[in-house]
Amino acid sequence: MKQATNTILMVRPVNFRMNEQTAVNNYFQEKLDMVNHDINVKAQNEFDAFAAKLREKGVNVVVVEDTLDPDTPDSIFPNNWVSFHENGNVGIYPMFAENRRNERREDILEILEEKGFLIENIVDYTSAEAEELFLEGTGSIILDRVNKKAYCALSARADEELFIEFCEDFEYTPVVFTANQTVDGKRLPIYHTNVMMCVADDFAVICLDTIDDKKEKKNVVEHLKQDGKEIITISESQMHQFAGNMLQVQGMGGQTYLVMSSTAYHSLTADQVKAIEKHCPIIHSSLETIETCGGGSARCMMAEVFLPKS
Repeated sequence: MKQATNTILMVRPVNFRMNEQTAVNNYFQEKLDMVNHDINVKAQNEFDAFAAKLREKGVNVVVVEDTLDPDTPDSIFPNNWVSFHENGNVGIYPMFAENRRNERREDILEILEEKGFLIENIVDYTSAEAEELFLEGTGSIILDRVNKKAYCALSARADEELFIEFCEDFEYTPVVFTANQTVDGKRLPIYHTNVMMCVADDFAVICLDTIDDKKEKKNVVEHLKQDGKEIITISESQMHQFAGNMLQVQGMGGQTYLVMSSTAYHSLTADQVKAIEKHCPIIHSSLETIETCGGGSARCMMAEVFLPKS
């Protein structure tokens, strides 16, 4: 069992823009004064440069082209609808925004099978959408795959009962809490856990300031310490620069890297960079258009493939 994988699935956008349906509770999204066609071209350029940087380091990047029909402005964030596991299980998740439900594509699973990956079993939670209950994949759930722990900040996109059901199905110990951010002077739930925390093999990057409940904060810290993780804390303002939205991946020769956007990287202090680089080098790429309109960053763009090879 390992924490980082060498294979990443990414979906290249064809009609990327700000998704009105997700903006209602994703406070990271902003409108760009630009026509949608230009936004999409910029997003494609950022996507291509990012994928190239990963490949340069020996990461196996499986790029799937998005389709024009149906209209899926957020298809660039596949980690919200699917997760892939070492035992050949695939999780398929219920999505908050109706137009994001069209991102779920069976042919993507077929593409992976054609590449020699083995899918044994599909665990489908999407029927929960009928009850207005959601759990958005590894956006909502941060997996410590080695220690079999799953961290989840509850929100409109992360239902507690569904999360517990996931943990039972996939045999993870649940660590539940609420993470808030300040929006117009109010403390409101952060839409996805993966913007405020990242768990890597020997360390975790986390914005503890978002966990207002002292008991919950203590519990999260205890779990991370128990598993021997060095805790690297970031501030709420760094979190707004996507400094929590990071993912550890494996490149050539088993070398691990921590992947993030350039915005996130430049928000870090020299000490934070040093703390991370003690464990592994950093890969960062400019994702400004994607971050501004999509309200998601590097981590959201990568669905980790842990499936066994046939």
